[in-house]
Amino acid sequence: MRIAAKPTEQEMIEGPQAVSFQIANGNARHSCILQTELPTKALAQKYLLANWPVVEKMARDALAAGNLEDGPIKLVIA
Repeated sequence: MRIAAKPTEQEMIEGPQAVSFQIANGNARHSCILQTELPTKALAQKYLLANWPVVEKMARDALAAGNLEDGPIKLVIA
């Protein structure tokens, strides 16, 4: 098992990381941003992939509710 790399000084300064992804809705694609409390992009991406079914459901629920402003769907994982 690999041990995750420690955050760099730059990543510590930047703080929590976000990852972007898209979901398809018919013929349209919608941009999404997942804001995490994780210190590195690699960990945030790994979290997204490991929890994809839950994250995708959250994004689709937000899309169905229509509570979207112009721009991407914004999800926050604390």
